[in-house]
Amino acid sequence: MMRVSADAIRTVFGIIGNGTALVLFLSPAPTFRRIWKSRSVEQFHATPYLATLLNCMFWILYGLPMVHPHSTLVLTINGSGLVIELTYVLIFLVYSERNQRLRVLLVLIIEILFVGAVAAVVLTIVHGYVRRSLVVGVLCVIFGTLMYASPLSVMKQVIQTKSVEFMPLFLSLASFFNGICWTIYALIRFDLFITIPNGLGVAFAVAQLILYMMYRGSTVRQMKERKQKMEMGLVNTNGSLKDDLENGTKIGN
Repeated sequence: MMRVSADAIRTVFGIIGNGTALVLFLSPAPTFRRIWKSRSVEQFHATPYLATLLNCMFWILYGLPMVHPHSTLVLTINGSGLVIELTYVLIFLVYSERNQRLRVLLVLIIEILFVGAVAAVVLTIVHGYVRRSLVVGVLCVIFGTLMYASPLSVMKQVIQTKSVEFMPLFLSLASFFNGICWTIYALIRFDLFITIPNGLGVAFAVAQLILYMMYRGSTVRQMKERKQKMEMGLVNTNGSLKDDLENGTKIGN
């Protein structure tokens, strides 16, 4: 009977993790399509995308051959994520109001400078794979946790408004499955730096899914009420216009 090696199983889960992570990165696409069409960011937050962008930059650094060899799957998916998340942030910059745009731009610049400084220090001063992996790995845990925790601001908004309109279900589902795959990947050949943020990611995603189930009904009701008010407003406006025209005609006669 043929035995499958742990490395082969780990590679399979890494490939699946790449797929789920790509879905995770692409899941906000409908949100940004909405922003593009309305030419406004509405009540959406840039925080999750800035946090994910920072997370991708650090995992790219972690996956470099001179930092942590044999991390091709980590490197490729986070390289793809970097391009996708940067696109989201740029769209957000285009359609935000001036003050919000300046805040997002400032955070983006700080992130790039910070990662660049860490990379310069690690690659020039810190020597050896073990030490480099340790330094960058700790930072990956910190910012990976921040990435998964970034929807907490949106979750707070959901609880306050009793509406999940601005917490896309696909994003929560993608976070859940992505966290599961990468946690398994990390546990097969134990990698603490990958296990911690993805394990926490699963927990945060479960919390989001629970909120979605709790407030889905109230969200539908709120959206229906809003639509009815808009339709009533349109009817009233048209009715008033019609009356004005009729009155004007009578006066003219």
